[in-house]
Amino acid sequence: MSGPALVFIGFMGAGKTSAARAVAAEFDTRPADSDALIEARLGMSIEAWFESRGERAFRDEEEAAVLALLEDPPSPVISLGGGAVTSERVQEALERHTVVFLDVDSDTAWQRAGGRRPLARDRRRFDELLAQRIPLYERLADAIVPAARRESVRAALPSVRSLADAPPGTKLVWAQTESGGYPVLVGEGVVRLPVPGGVAVSDEHVGPLYAPGDAIVIPAGEAHKTLTVAEGVLRGLAARGLDHDGRVVAVGGGVVGDLAGFCAAVYQRGVPVVQVPTTLVAQVDSAYGGKTGIDLPEGKNYAGAYHQPAAVHVDPSTLRTLPPAELSAGWAEVVKTALIAGGDLWRRVREGADVDRELILACARTKLAVVAEDERDAGRRQVLNLGHTVGHAIETATGYTRFRHGEAVGLGLLAALTLSDKPSLRAEVADLLAARGLPTRLPVDIDREAVAAATSLDKKRRGGEVGWVLVQSPGDVKTGRRVARDDLRAALEEL
Repeated sequence: MSGPALVFIGFMGAGKTSAARAVAAEFDTRPADSDALIEARLGMSIEAWFESRGERAFRDEEEAAVLALLEDPPSPVISLGGGAVTSERVQEALERHTVVFLDVDSDTAWQRAGGRRPLARDRRRFDELLAQRIPLYERLADAIVPAARRESVRAALPSVRSLADAPPGTKLVWAQTESGGYPVLVGEGVVRLPVPGGVAVSDEHVGPLYAPGDAIVIPAGEAHKTLTVAEGVLRGLAARGLDHDGRVVAVGGGVVGDLAGFCAAVYQRGVPVVQVPTTLVAQVDSAYGGKTGIDLPEGKNYAGAYHQPAAVHVDPSTLRTLPPAELSAGWAEVVKTALIAGGDLWRRVREGADVDRELILACARTKLAVVAEDERDAGRRQVLNLGHTVGHAIETATGYTRFRHGEAVGLGLLAALTLSDKPSLRAEVADLLAARGLPTRLPVDIDREAVAAATSLDKKRRGGEVGWVLVQSPGDVKTGRRVARDDLRAALEEL
């Protein structure tokens, strides 16, 4: 075989061997497994070699075997041992192949491998090793597929194979939910319009830049995310003859994505939608997860539907045409996501990370992991509402005309951190927002009582009660918390 192979990498227990077998069956061939080849070469099990010779001796043998495997692949499908990629020579050899990182969480990995591998004897060390390896796996991967569900690999295979035709540097993340999966492609040049069989929906600012000439163009801004505008889009789809073999292509920011997704969900009882986000808010948050909606005078996103996209195509270069104020507004969603994720993402954000492909990917993967666990806001997904209860209330109380969504969310984050009784963290977040030109004070002419009243209309309330999202620390966010009315008033006054 002279062409590139499909190479699976990942931590212990990720299911690389099983995935390689399943994919090789699609090619009517047999996979090559580096661990099996090494054991045949050594004449003993890897565990026995570890015990008698130690890890360093094993890594030397592993490097030689894997380099030979990658130089002259005996199969178009290869699975590597979890530590094989720590070799710089192996990393270089992987560059000519399509590398798939099977992303496994610590609990799943331990359940599958704990106590059965030389480096899986101690849980604390096991978790530390996983945390150390993840950035390396991510850097080497062309595609990232969640490993919790065995069927994800087969479902993602056509998208993984299509990377051969994608622009250089494109990364694929497979989004998995209860209702199905879809590819997220991130890279410069991935947006190719028009989409065959698609009808584009865009707004008056983005349309002239990126949408094809026959796009349905709506007025820009949250104030136009209404039933009236949605009716115009639906009638435009009908006028263009869109049927179930076609798709809606949402080209724009959060407003376009929400409204076009809603129209796709209800048009002829549902047609596919491809999200093409062109703002930072949309690229790090709103384009993923399948929430669609329009606003009513009574509240933001009061009419909507869950409708997962058929694909999301993210081109970071579109941010170059974004007005500075819109780019800043998206930063609030980055900070929110980092507070939820904690760890490396929070470290990067607090250090003033640049907005690039890696940051967008990290934010997208954080949200996708939450949605994979809870697609329809039954529990865990509610963490994504951090800062949004007050943020949406500010938007509602001001008629969607005073603040961009991200600006309102930034203020909402500060209120949430006050309610969380985290003054030091609040001060740090305020500095992060101010450094990007975002407001940290609510103008005195805005009625605090009207904002407080609007929070009681939060669409996620249960039994008439608003479940607040509060922060214990970055990476430790709690949902369903009660907040006294006096405490809310005090938090709004502090703004």
